[in-house]
Amino acid sequence: MNFKHKDAQIFAPDGIEIKEALSRTTHMAIGAHQDDVEIMAYDGIIECYDSKAKWFSAVVVTDGTGSIRMGSYSNCTDREFKMVRFSEQIQAAKIGKYGSAILLDYPSTEVKSPDSKDIVTELSDVISAASPDIMYIHNLTDKHLTHVGVAVKTILAIRSLPKEKRPSSLFGCEVWRSLDWMNDNDKTVFDVDRNTTLAKKLLSVYESQISGAKKYDKAALARRLANSTFFESIKMDSSKALSFAMDLTPLIKDDMLDISSYAVSYIESFKNEVLENIYKVTKENPK
Repeated sequence: MNFKHKDAQIFAPDGIEIKEALSRTTHMAIGAHQDDVEIMAYDGIIECYDSKAKWFSAVVVTDGTGSIRMGSYSNCTDREFKMVRFSEQIQAAKIGKYGSAILLDYPSTEVKSPDSKDIVTELSDVISAASPDIMYIHNLTDKHLTHVGVAVKTILAIRSLPKEKRPSSLFGCEVWRSLDWMNDNDKTVFDVDRNTTLAKKLLSVYESQISGAKKYDKAALARRLANSTFFESIKMDSSKALSFAMDLTPLIKDDMLDISSYAVSYIESFKNEVLENIYKVTKENPK
């Protein structure tokens, strides 16, 4: 598989041939940065962990050099910092027993550009080679523009494939915006209260991100607890960790479905529920 950027790489933690490592994939996450996959797609990681029939593959699109550099990493050059972040992602792949990890090495500027076609082509090639059944990407209401860029380009990449090569499910997950705001009947809910030791190990790998002021490891786990605690107000918690996702599957089933309109439909659904609830307690017709 040929990639545009020279430092792009594919890694199989168990050492098998790359083509085989990709082809066994059942679950795949495509994230913008190193550590995004571990934050947003733990459902897929734990579903495949120690399974002989299911394999998780992680794809990271950017080189990671745009992130904040703190502490001992403050004086790293772009290349030095990139290599640190690549090493952290590979270590996470080993700990999580991933089937493969793919690092595409794109700068964020290319990801955010609507004119960049190479990313779509490379993602299409990767997805085609892996042929996953379930995929996790960033949600379309994420507030990080690079995340939205990766999500949209992934959808376009999937749409470029024949229907038989597309995943059966596509989920937009939480990183730089919680999906707690979505109506409960619109949420896809993942119970991720499994192997909390593994969850902590995966996130603690990213020392370049958590050694300073940004405690992504603690925040990601706390969000899962908060999702569980505040999910239902009049029932006992059935889990200590939930993650929420936006079902994006219709966007890869119907190529004519407008991406932005689909995203806004969830916002409209939320708006309508807010108006309905206020009406119930005031009898005031919404304006």
